[in-house]
Amino acid sequence: MVDKINNEEVLNDENSKKTYSNFIQDIINKDMEENTYGQKVHTRFPPEPNGYLHIGHAKSICLNFGIAQYNNGLCNLRFDDTNPSKEDTEYVESIMEDVRWLGFDWGDRMYYASDYFDKLYEFAVELIKKGKAYVCDLSADEIREYRGTLTQPGKNSPYRDRTVEENLDLFERMKNGEFPDGSRVLRAKIDMSSPNLNMRDPVIYRILRATHHRTGDKWCIYPMYDFAHPLSDYLEGITHSICTLEFEDHRPLYDWVLRELELRNPPKQIEFARLNLNYTVMSKRKLLKLVKEGYVDGWDDPRMPTISGLRRRGYTPESIRDFCNRIGVAKADSIVDIGVLEHCIREDLNKRAKRVMTVLRPLKVVIDNYPDDMVEEFDIENNPEDLEAGTRKVPFSKVIYIEKYDFMENPPKKFFRLTVGGEVRLKNAYFIKCNSVVKDENGEIVELHCTYDPASRGGESPDGRKVKGTIHWVSAQHAIDIEVRLYNNLFTAANPSDDTEGKEFTDYINKDSLEVLKGCKAERSLLNADLKERYQFLRTGYFCLDSKYSKEGSLIFNRVVGLKDTWAKISKE
Repeated sequence: MVDKINNEEVLNDENSKKTYSNFIQDIINKDMEENTYGQKVHTRFPPEPNGYLHIGHAKSICLNFGIAQYNNGLCNLRFDDTNPSKEDTEYVESIMEDVRWLGFDWGDRMYYASDYFDKLYEFAVELIKKGKAYVCDLSADEIREYRGTLTQPGKNSPYRDRTVEENLDLFERMKNGEFPDGSRVLRAKIDMSSPNLNMRDPVIYRILRATHHRTGDKWCIYPMYDFAHPLSDYLEGITHSICTLEFEDHRPLYDWVLRELELRNPPKQIEFARLNLNYTVMSKRKLLKLVKEGYVDGWDDPRMPTISGLRRRGYTPESIRDFCNRIGVAKADSIVDIGVLEHCIREDLNKRAKRVMTVLRPLKVVIDNYPDDMVEEFDIENNPEDLEAGTRKVPFSKVIYIEKYDFMENPPKKFFRLTVGGEVRLKNAYFIKCNSVVKDENGEIVELHCTYDPASRGGESPDGRKVKGTIHWVSAQHAIDIEVRLYNNLFTAANPSDDTEGKEFTDYINKDSLEVLKGCKAERSLLNADLKERYQFLRTGYFCLDSKYSKEGSLIFNRVVGLKDTWAKISKE
């Protein structure tokens, strides 16, 4: 499996090309026709390093890097590190790993908003000199009170008419650490009666004594995102600042900052609908709660929608890029069925995954008429979808294991697997017939006694009799023990949000989201299992080695996804 490919390879994929027929590309085409930025297209992906990236960020990564590459432009990676109280270098490193794993490269264009702190301070001073910003002594609660509501205009701060000289002096003293945290802020002077609440004299600087992961204790004032964002874009020469839809109401402020500072060729902000998946949560606050309160095994838990969690679970970068392309780029928010994501990984792994036989819930089968010391080897194809994948030799002996669910003592109608007196085909081996069962003291079936038809070698009978059921198996003598982890949706509710009934989103945690099976049996070829490979356990699903806990002598496999694909069926109806 290829875990890293370059941007050109990404865009040579037919599904990827579909992404760029969208309203954002239409805007870019128009800008090129009008020579707004010449023929230049320069985008950026600007994550805040306060958590791990999730599948929603993957959509933004694919869009920003993909749009740039499609238009022969550039895309920067820029960390929005303007809130040191929540940021960590661990998150920076994880973000870099995720972007690279998805197949994108920012070259030498990795930046931080903190790179521009000196320049941002100068921009703020310039706004003060223009009479467009002032130092306000109102508390956070008072600012909210003065702000008004959606139906009521706000009212001016009593500090709004301070002189330019007083504001310059106070702002410098804020920078010098003369005032306590929260005692003063710098606000843009716009319009307290604006119908857009974001334009009612928003805070653009606050006092915050926190050690920054890059600048240390140099600063005790930090710019707000709505101030740092447009100016960072401008300083980097960004042409199209692609954001998610919640920033649409912030666009007037984005444009105001650039306009009031009289900056030439300002970047253009464009909003698109963020990705929402059912049966999961995307809020960083909620994801952090899941991690800190032990609901999951860290940010990379395979049940998490984080990119690191999807990677550990066994998703491929190709499948995630395909998913982002399939859902497209829209202007209105919607919720995507998680079945679409699962369909993409199934479609990818069906082509590349090696087939192996494993028995997750073993039931011992003794073939009474098979020679005690005889061992045969069958050539079994590695992947029927890929003829070049070749075959492997799988041993067969007197005692085998089958899945418990492949036998029923008192079966219902149309049960075509093994039963007493019934006959099934062992995949690529022989027909066997069950003659008797052995039970333990609790009445549980622990062993089957069967006979085989030597003439049916390879799974075909020379007398032409038909056997409807085919089941997989593993030779007991040659089996290896593995642990298997079956992952399901982390939540029982399609929309696990906090609600008005007093429930929190954690009340919808699925207690059956993880099932651990020990003592599973697998064919010996899995002794050489590779972390980079994905495997189809026949009739069960797609699996991969757990990158966190698997080690030599202890093979732990995660279920990536089951074989059943309900979304593909529905989408064709």
